[in-house]
Order: sequence, then C-alpha cells, then structure tokens
Amino acid sequence: MPADPVDHAATPNPPTRRSFGAAITTRHLTKQFGPVTALQDLSVEMPTGVVGLVGANGAGKSTLIKILLGLLPPTGGDAQILGRDARTDGLAIRQVVGYMPESDCLPPDVSATELVVHLARMSGLPSAAARERAADTLRHVGLYEERYRPIGGYSTGMKQRVKLAQALVHDPQLVLLDEPTNGLDPAGRDEMLDLIRRVHVDFGISVLVTSHLLGELERIADHVVVIEAGVLQRSTSTAEATALSGVLLVEVTDRADEVVARLRALGAAVETDGGPTFSVAADARVLDAVTAATAELGVGLVRMQRRRHHLTELFGGTR
Repeated sequence: MPADPVDHAATPNPPTRRSFGAAITTRHLTKQFGPVTALQDLSVEMPTGVVGLVGANGAGKSTLIKILLGLLPPTGGDAQILGRDARTDGLAIRQVVGYMPESDCLPPDVSATELVVHLARMSGLPSAAARERAADTLRHVGLYEERYRPIGGYSTGMKQRVKLAQALVHDPQLVLLDEPTNGLDPAGRDEMLDLIRRVHVDFGISVLVTSHLLGELERIADHVVVIEAGVLQRSTSTAEATALSGVLLVEVTDRADEVVARLRALGAAVETDGGPTFSVAADARVLDAVTAATAELGVGLVRMQRRRHHLTELFGGTR
C-alpha cells in the first residue's frame, strides 16, 4: 500500500465550521424489519469530533447510519444530524455529510480519479473544481500516484481509501464511516486509523466511525457509543472511560516472586502471571512496601505506574 505523500507542515488550518451542540441526536429511535428489531428505543447524543460507534455484527450500526442519512425511514422515534431532521431533510443532510459504506461497491473498470470526480460533480461542484478537489483528496488518502489505474486492480486497502476519498471530496461537515478497517491487515488498519483521525484534526470534519473492535476506536475516538442488539449500552467520552485506575503496575528486574510474597504478607491483593510484572491495588502503604522490598532484596525497579483502563475491559462482550 502506498505511503501517504501529504506534507504535514503544509496542511492548512482546519476551516471554521458551523457549530452544533451535538452532531447527532436520536430520541426513542426504533427500526423493525418485520419481526426483527434492529434498533430499539435508542436515545443518545453524539458530540462533534471523532465518535466511535461500536457493536458486534448485527448490532444495528449500519441501520442507524442509513436512517441518519435519510435513506431508511425509522419505525418510531426521530433522529437529527447537524440540526437536520433525518425523516424529512435527507437531501439536505447528504449535501453536508459524507458516507463511506461497508460493502465493496466500487466499479472495477473506472479509475479512482474518474469515480471521485464524478461523485464530486454529483454533489454540485463544477467540473474544474471537482477535478481539483478529487486530486487533493486522493493525495490526502495516499492514492495520488495510483489515481489513474482501474479500481479493479487495487488492493483491499487501496479500495478502502477510494471509499474514504469519495466521502470527503465535497468537503462535508461530518463523515459517516461504516467499518472502514474491514479486510485490512494490521499495518493497513493503522494507516486507515491515522487517516481518519487526520480528517478531523487537519480539516475540522467531524467523524462517526463504526467498528466491532473497541481497541482501534480507543486510539482515535473522543467519544464512544456502544450498542448491542440495537440497544444502547454505554455512551461516554473516551478520556473518562480510559481514566487511570486504582491499580499499580510494577515491573522489577528479577526476584518478582519474592517481592510479591512480601506484599501479600502485608495483606495486599497482588495479581501476577509469574513474570517480572505484576499489579497491585495502589495506595500509599503499597507504594512504600514496593520500594522497601526492592531495596532490601537488591532488586532493580523498572517501572511503577498507575494502569489505565482499556475499553475492552469496560465494555466486555463486543468482538
């Protein structure tokens, strides 16, 4: 996969955009397909910035996105996106929102440039402006050198970048990215996540990104919304969710079992797998005991720090 050729130093400051208290708001949103309930009484506010929407396959993530775009009517409740009603303002929403679908929907016999220019013109840009915007956007996603090749010859990672480019080409205020790392290897995932974060940081565009992997959303999202079987499980800022825990991580050079034994003799609850690192409830007594034990045993203390929570610990059950 090609490297991103963008000169970060030359990246313009994010443009000033209309401010909203919440980018997306749903109230008692419900969607049923016959006997199947895809979304059930979903009431949530998603702020501007980068929001991660997480849930297992079939949790209702794609259904929610289609309702927000005005492509699918809800069975009950309502949704607003950038202050517009998803029931009645679908066209206006799609003029200011970009969408990256999960499915492999790209035509194989056209080039990335042809496709992105065409979609830019469909959004209302004149021909010259559409060509300029397409070139800039394809450069941003790292496809500038390959932009004239037929998409059918692209790798999975390159196709994902084309889908991201077409979502950005009309300079939206918000982009909805449905499982953008699907099918990518670890390196490709890292590159895609970096691109997504830069969409907001470099250009001031808010992002709603869906995934069934909490760990990758922890890296890029300011806020995380968790749904399961169409039901809201949690909505919280990533900073709050991953705040420092009351657990102390300790790593020593050797004789960890003896240090652990001394702490347990004092009544401290210690978790260890037999290696040089162990965790213990953090308080002043334990801090003093660790430093005393390592000094008395002549053991080197590599690190002693509070451990952060991880989203996968807090929101168990997702894959």
